Amino acid sequence: MSRWDGWGWYMPAPKQPPPQRGIKLKKSGATWWGRRWIEALERMSHGYSNRLARGRSYARAGRTHDLIVKAGRVSAKVTGSRPTPYTVTIALTTLADTVWDKAIAAMASQAQFSAELLAGEMPREIDSAFKQTRASLFPLKEADLVTKCTCPDWANPCKHVAATHYVLGEALDRDPFLLFELRGRTRAQVLDALRAARATEGEERLLRGAKRPAASAAEMATVVLGKLDLSDYEGLRAPLPVLCLTFEAAPIAGGLLRQLGRPPSWGCEISADELLGPTIRRAAEQARSLAMAEVESAPDQESSQVAPPRIAPAKRRKR
Repeated sequence: MSRWDGWGWYMPAPKQPPPQRGIKLKKSGATWWGRRWIEALERMSHGYSNRLARGRSYARAGRTHDLIVKAGRVSAKVTGSRPTPYTVTIALTTLADTVWDKAIAAMASQAQFSAELLAGEMPREIDSAFKQTRASLFPLKEADLVTKCTCPDWANPCKHVAATHYVLGEALDRDPFLLFELRGRTRAQVLDALRAARATEGEERLLRGAKRPAASAAEMATVVLGKLDLSDYEGLRAPLPVLCLTFEAAPIAGGLLRQLGRPPSWGCEISADELLGPTIRRAAEQARSLAMAEVESAPDQESSQVAPPRIAPAKRRKR
């Protein structure tokens, strides 16, 4: 609690140490979608830039903990100067089912959307799928985000809300599907709906193709096989094309591990991505560096041959 010294000066209470389970912020907004989330906080802050700076300090010190993300709501605890942590909530409006249905249909019409989402990335043109319904996946105005904190600060956002917002931005960097979760759809629901929509579209294409009239025998192309010797059966008909291989680094390291999610039998407190991700990323970097390394030209066969050592005949003993 705050107190007064003997001279009548107000002395603020010392801050409680960060809890061991605190989430230490490393870098928030590393991806373009994470940066969009941080920009929403900056738009909301107006003239409270000092709260943002203090919120970043709180987040880097690991004062934010017990972060929970679910449909339309984010909650967290932030340890400050009081013995009891402050409770922070961030509410985001969930999208209606009709909006989701139209947005998923728009995403399914482009194969790139499905490919990037399955790789654990957020497509850059994702907003175009929601604009058709006059909605947006990201918060655009202050009314889209409703924040609350149990601290006495009247500013919006206070440093505790800002700290939670920065920690959530880093979580979005690792898993963009959390943004779908905030808007009312889980990762499984979005991917299953995309697969179903893509399958339906493929079936419709097959049906359209089946309705075409069959070609007559005269219109069908024919193939005439040339005579082939049995001895030439396994030989090449033509030289093979030159193969050019490239080894591009993944745009997001460990995307497949995050896409697979938490294994059913996983019992650790930290996620599989946090535990195994660094090792997998180092192995991938090492494999790529080996693949891209220049191979020294092999020496000529003649010069590489080493003559066997000459063995002198054994001398006979005189009898």
